[in-house]
Amino acid sequence: MSATSSLEARLRRLEDRVAIEELIARYGLVMDDRDMDAMPGLFTEDVRILSRDGVMDARGREAAIELYRGRFTVLGPSNHFTHDRIICFGDDPDEATGTVLSHAEMQRKGEPMLAAIRYSDRYRREAGAWRFAERLFDFFYYVPTAEYLEALGPGLATRMRAYEEATGADIPEKLATWRAYYGGAPGGEGDAPGSS
Repeated sequence: MSATSSLEARLRRLEDRVAIEELIARYGLVMDDRDMDAMPGLFTEDVRILSRDGVMDARGREAAIELYRGRFTVLGPSNHFTHDRIICFGDDPDEATGTVLSHAEMQRKGEPMLAAIRYSDRYRREAGAWRFAERLFDFFYYVPTAEYLEALGPGLATRMRAYEEATGADIPEKLATWRAYYGGAPGGEGDAPGSS
């Protein structure tokens, strides 16, 4: 590979990274603005939107849009924020994966709520634009604002409080790395190894 083609490839990769980061940012704006005209452009034709808890699982662009329409019936105003992003490229220049750390402030059924979300994404270039091919939601918490401090207190594993019954959160207790660090204890509520 010549220095010129290597430089062109590196430049293209940087342009792709910026385009994917803009896609990630646009997702939050589309959701918060309820911009249904812009929503189809976020997703590949065969997109999959799912949550680790199984509440969300839509396959295909139209099904994904209907999933969000359903969520919007119980959500009032919302504000999604993305923080850190890790984007990885492989051999296929039209595909990438990513991890996005995020949180959201919203109103659900008239109650103010907070959520911390980790997205595991697959992106694909389709019709010349980067789009979501898959978005998996993992929740650290989803709680009424009045219960925020109590929900993050020690020994509690019921940080998912968006639905009728409080349940355990998706992360970090269910992660293999967390369980390995704490000797398989799902809650990891004791001291970390080597702490005093």
